Amino acid sequence: MSELSVNHLLGIKYLQKSDIDLIFNTADHFKEVINRPIKKVPSLRDITIANLFFENSTRTRLSFELAEKRLSADTINFSAASSSVKKGETLIDTVNNILSMKVDMVVMRHPNPGAGIFLSKHVKASIVNAGDGAHEHPTQALLDSYSIRERLGEVAGKNVVIVGDILHSRVALSNIFALKLQGANVKVCGPKTLIPKYIDSLGVEVETNLIKALEWCDVANMLRVQNERMDISYFPSTREYTQQFGLNKKILNSLNKEIIVMHPGPINRGVEITSDVADSDQAIILDQVQNGVAIRMAAIYLLASKIKQ
Repeated sequence: MSELSVNHLLGIKYLQKSDIDLIFNTADHFKEVINRPIKKVPSLRDITIANLFFENSTRTRLSFELAEKRLSADTINFSAASSSVKKGETLIDTVNNILSMKVDMVVMRHPNPGAGIFLSKHVKASIVNAGDGAHEHPTQALLDSYSIRERLGEVAGKNVVIVGDILHSRVALSNIFALKLQGANVKVCGPKTLIPKYIDSLGVEVETNLIKALEWCDVANMLRVQNERMDISYFPSTREYTQQFGLNKKILNSLNKEIIVMHPGPINRGVEITSDVADSDQAIILDQVQNGVAIRMAAIYLLASKIKQ
């Protein structure tokens, strides 16, 4: 298959296994490009991309901007904090105003789940979801799986545990969809209050004991606690959370095998993961960041090739 089955990247839920394979194979090529002395290719010289961020973001926004520049696309960067959204402008009006500038693609992060889906039905542009509330974050899940494939050879058959705040995490949901689609075994681990009620319907097991989860897994993806999405307290204290679900070097060294440690960032050092783990050889956190650019280049390139048709 040489093209994606979708016209938008709204969530992993809408992708097929062949789409993921195509994105990964394309990312392999782009990874080689970004390691050259001249890191740009003229692939998207005639494509204009608007980056719309209605929610704070550092790594994802920079990663997308860099990916677009590496492909030679023209970009418009829009931050809601300094825009007419503050004056009450609707999402569709905002986007239509931007599209009237002849934009081909919109990369959007929005606090409301489903914002990208809503937009894809109302505007003529390819939409890339850069995170919608606690719903999905497809490019993060793709770069996570890609990083596992790079380190372990394949994703199929691997045991992956996602540890932490599963309830508020779009990274967790997208990762579960992506890993299951590729044939990995997935467990989640965290305080019962931070495990969503519907988790069983996703075909995922819950393990409340961190040590047992780590002894089972090949890969541990450590998520931060998303305090900014919490309106009530889900556990007694940060100290107690760290004692039960924090990963430190002592725990890592006590396991009977070597596992890979991942983190989507930003890291709360000393809470879900200690510095000596984050900076160890077993952590592939910086690989994830580098792979993020290649994966986003691949996704944008493949969607843009459908626009050009």
